[in-house]
Amino acid sequence: MPSLERLPQTDEEGRLRAVVETPQGSRHKLAYDPSAGAFTIKATMPAGMSFPFDFGFFPRTRAADGDPLDVLVLMDGPAYPGCLVPVKLLGVIEAEQSEDGGEPVRNDRLIAVADGSTERGDLRSVRDFEPSLVEQLESFFVTYDRFEGKDFKILALRGPRRARTLLKAAAISPRKARARGEAPSK
Repeated sequence: MPSLERLPQTDEEGRLRAVVETPQGSRHKLAYDPSAGAFTIKATMPAGMSFPFDFGFFPRTRAADGDPLDVLVLMDGPAYPGCLVPVKLLGVIEAEQSEDGGEPVRNDRLIAVADGSTERGDLRSVRDFEPSLVEQLESFFVTYDRFEGKDFKILALRGPRRARTLLKAAAISPRKARARGEAPSK
């Protein structure tokens, strides 16, 4: 069985898909460990704080921080770690993250909606969000990183076109995939 990070970015129908690491409502930040083929608890948030939506990554991507590109998936209910969710991009929270006064590194959070969502399926862009939802999401990431001893600075909230550009830029090229012994991404 291939690593979740090595799966194609799209499913058989050509829909973009995300891998869920941390389900909505979890106090534990889970991270996929490809060497173990399992999920590990990376951090635990304080009482009263939990992930507002499912959080995961896009397969076959590498972001500036060296990890797969992050995605927050809006769904009608929580999924489970390892679920592949067909999604539609809504936008991105462009951000920088730094540790212990170190140099900031880009750590953008793409935002998507699950294909077929009955509660949020009509969303086309982050611009369609209620302003309070945007504030809550931004506050969550700033607060979460503060508990991790990191500084999370929001640079901009941008729409689906920018999110697609960032996803394309983070995609592992077919040549790099072959060098790693992986099948090229669809």
